[in-house]
Amino acid sequence: MTAVLPANTDADTLRALLTQTLAGRAGAGCAVICLCAAWCGACREFQPGFERAAAEHPHAVFRWLDIEDEAAALGDIDVETFPTLVIGGPDGQPRFAGPVPPQPAQIARLLQSLGL
Repeated sequence: MTAVLPANTDADTLRALLTQTLAGRAGAGCAVICLCAAWCGACREFQPGFERAAAEHPHAVFRWLDIEDEAAALGDIDVETFPTLVIGGPDGQPRFAGPVPPQPAQIARLLQSLGL
């Protein structure tokens, strides 16, 4: 499946972020990263569902990344809308990057549509 990435997204930076997230997690089927901010109300509401999704998908590595606390990890990634998800395959290749409605069920739908 072709990756779904915004036109202004730096795929190399996404690959590095996904590879870092997958490091040391042999056998992981994919990585799901939520780019968020502690001050964002939608992110705070989304976090418990994100954590439930992580428990429901043990084959995946889930990471909650606060864009201010971990700004160095983002490189040139510009987050305009929260929450934004970055999903990559086990090889660290980005498969999806973009904002999603703050509904945890979106994660399962995305993983299924991406074949992950």
